[in-house]
Amino acid sequence: MKAQKFLTLISVLAFSLAASSVFAVEVEGIDDNDHAALTQHYENAAKEAEAKLQKNKAALKDYEAHSYNYGRQGQDFKSHATANIREYEEVLAESLNNADLHKKITMDHHDHSSVNKARVNLDQNTSAIR
Repeated sequence: MKAQKFLTLISVLAFSLAASSVFAVEVEGIDDNDHAALTQHYENAAKEAEAKLQKNKAALKDYEAHSYNYGRQGQDFKSHATANIREYEEVLAESLNNADLHKKITMDHHDHSSVNKARVNLDQNTSAIR
């Protein structure tokens, strides 16, 4: 009975996690349609991830050069730094992709709005001629 409840709980948690990650595109405090602000947010996130990535790479390089200074905890440190590097590389790639996507959306929106303004001006000029 306990095993069944446990499996049910795990499956509900897994489903809720999967469902929440699908809808997790909202950035707190930024309107979904403000693509310029979203671009800036993701570029800042990429800069932070890059800084943390470089810090962890430097720490791992120091460990590899002087592993004898780390004692028994050296392997744990190496594993932790390697995992951090992998995680920050993923965050960096995702942030850059999101920034690029929102930058393209901003450019497309800007291009379409200028085309619409040109059409309005053209319509106004034609009506003035008649």
